[in-house]
Order: sequence, then C-alpha cells, then structure tokens
Amino acid sequence: MKAVHFRLDGPPFAGRTGRGVRVAVVDSGVTGGHPHVGVVSESVRVAAAADPSEFAIRTDDVLDRMGHGTAVAAAIREKAPGAELVSVKVFDRALTTSAGTLARGITWAADRDVRLINLSLGTANADRAGVLGAAVAHAAERGAIVVSARESGGVAWLPGSLAGVAAVDVDWEFERDVLEVAFADTGTSSFRASAYPRPIPGVPRERNLSGVSFAVANVTGFLARLIEANPGARTLGALATLLQGPG
Repeated sequence: MKAVHFRLDGPPFAGRTGRGVRVAVVDSGVTGGHPHVGVVSESVRVAAAADPSEFAIRTDDVLDRMGHGTAVAAAIREKAPGAELVSVKVFDRALTTSAGTLARGITWAADRDVRLINLSLGTANADRAGVLGAAVAHAAERGAIVVSARESGGVAWLPGSLAGVAAVDVDWEFERDVLEVAFADTGTSSFRASAYPRPIPGVPRERNLSGVSFAVANVTGFLARLIEANPGARTLGALATLLQGPG
C-alpha cells in the first residue's frame, strides 16, 4: 500500500475553497448563522412516518440541540469556505439513530444533487450493512460520495468500512492542514486526517471537541476543494486517480 501526504496549501488543494460544491452534513442538525458556519442553504430532518418502515422529510424542528453537527459543519467550512452546506438532521437529543433513518438521510441528500455526504457517525452492527450499503450505492449512482469513519478504537464502522465509501481513519498527531491518502494494490483508497476541528479562541485544544468525527469532516473539506478543481469527478475512483501523483 502506498501512502501519499498532502497539505492544504499545496497541490491540488491550494487556492481552492470548495466553491460550487454542495455538501450534506448528516448529523444532529447545523446552526446556520454560527460564526464558524455561516449560511446553510437547506435544513431538513428525517422523521418516522405513519408506517414504521418509512421515513418522512420534515422542515420543522431542524434545531441542532447537541452542537455536534454544527461543530462538524464548522470543520468542513474551515477547509472549504466556499462550499454550499445542506443539513440533514438524524439525531435530536442523543447521538443515537436507526440505520433506516440514516439510510433515508443519505438517499434524500443524494437526490438533491449533493457531491459529498459527510457522515461523522456510524454503527458497529454488521446486520445494518444491507440497508446502509443500498443507500451508499444509491448515492454513488447519483454522483454523490459518502465520507465516513472506517475504524476507530479497534471498531470497524458502517457505512465507512463498506466498498464505495471514502473511508476515514483518525491520526491524533496530524495537523488540521494535512491529509494522507493510502492507495491499495486493489485500486481502493482510504484517508487519514486530524482528529481536531478548528480551534475555539481561548480554549485549549484538549478541551475542544475531537475524534474521528472531525477527521471525517476534515477529509470532506479537502475533497470539496478537489471537486471544485475537477467538477467532472463524480466517483471515489475518479478522486483517487486525481490524487495518485506526488503530494
């Protein structure tokens, strides 16, 4: 496996902002107008419908009560200030949801012409591979790339460990402007990035939020810049090809 390191201020990311790239943040909601987030073009929530096997998309109660989605969006915005953000709320007062709700959120986002779907979340339940895999496949058909955690703490996560997902691992030593891309002989690729979001003035880094959630967000920001420079790249394989050269 070949690993290549990139920096935000180097090729092919330098001078880019993610302009024109639509990014969905599937999380606890996003507080639009926050100074680290700015404008959110659309906010919805996934809610259970009358039939428990179905889910409705609602435009009410999109408030981020937990702050997780807003922090994730801020990390993406730091890397890609020109990207368009769409919030898809699947959590409310606890960081728990169903695989069906998550799959519906992925599908809805993919059908709204987003290019990247940020999932700073996942499940370790292998029984959910089918429903999540179908949602990832639908996103791929629509030209949307799902970005999610592959592994952390020895736990393999879904959908991040599924084929076709931009799989992310965390590196606690990386600075926020560093990206590692690993290319396997099989043609697959994975990403490694910093565990930290943008800093909060006056707050020590160790007191800020951190973890694989923000490694995922950092990768999404890098990829938004790459897609801005290469708008025709609509698959994970196409992005990997663009990154195969020297960092």
